[in-house]
Amino acid sequence: MYTVAALYHFTRFEDPASLRDPLLALCNAHKIGGTLLLAREGINGTIAGTRAGLDAVLAHIRALPGCADLDHKESTSDVPPFNRMKVRLKKEIVTMGQPDVDPMAGTGHYVAPADWNALIQSPDVAVIDTRNDYEVAIGTFDGAIDPQTKSFGEFPAWWEENKDRFHNKKIAMFCTGGIRCEKSTNYLIGQGVEDVYHLKGGILKYLEEVPQDDSTWDGECFVFDARVSVGHGLKEGPHLLCYACRRPIRPEDRDRDVYEEGVSCHQCVDETSEDDKTRFRERQKQVALAKARGEKHMGSL
Repeated sequence: MYTVAALYHFTRFEDPASLRDPLLALCNAHKIGGTLLLAREGINGTIAGTRAGLDAVLAHIRALPGCADLDHKESTSDVPPFNRMKVRLKKEIVTMGQPDVDPMAGTGHYVAPADWNALIQSPDVAVIDTRNDYEVAIGTFDGAIDPQTKSFGEFPAWWEENKDRFHNKKIAMFCTGGIRCEKSTNYLIGQGVEDVYHLKGGILKYLEEVPQDDSTWDGECFVFDARVSVGHGLKEGPHLLCYACRRPIRPEDRDRDVYEEGVSCHQCVDETSEDDKTRFRERQKQVALAKARGEKHMGSL
């Protein structure tokens, strides 16, 4: 059994590059897998490993400047969620592309999972899913608005085009773990929206704490690891990953004529050229050969 920790924290890192190597070395020493992003605005990522290994890494992160009160969310996996560890330097720990957005200057009102249903069922509240379209496609809250964005960076343009729809409405926003809402609620406040709320701890915390019989969540929640999706109680969902487009698919989607492992699925078969598919086939061949040798291939999670 592997423990999975999803975390983020906004703080000021004067020199994030200096934090990278010690953090990576510690993760590797404890056989921790996953991805952590470092930027001047903080840290974000998901890691997995043994209890002792995670505790050591989390203690290290909390000792970084401004990270003493870092929160994280845990779940479990029967299989290794990641094959390797990456610590990357980025301009933003979640990319929105709005230089004036600063979650440390203020965000929307946090709403605990236990109070979320009552808020979003109020007639004067508009509920907006801030995640990408392929995430929304496999699960969302009843009545939530899907902006149909392909990346989080598209959200500001979507809001500008649609803001008149929400005149005199309170805005409630949610995402997987909460980090995108830290930025999107700050953005809306900067746009003059007064009543902005977001789900504390994100969908993952809601699925962990709210009983299924009381839930207004419909479907599964996409996660960025080998589990692909989780449901109520954070139990692993049925979805698989198309390694060509990195979108979730259901097991029965593999029976479609257009499905070719690592090369195409029904969602991406028309999005790539034959040259692309040839490259994907070669990559998949190398993945299969590595697996047969009992090795990990760099092209897999």
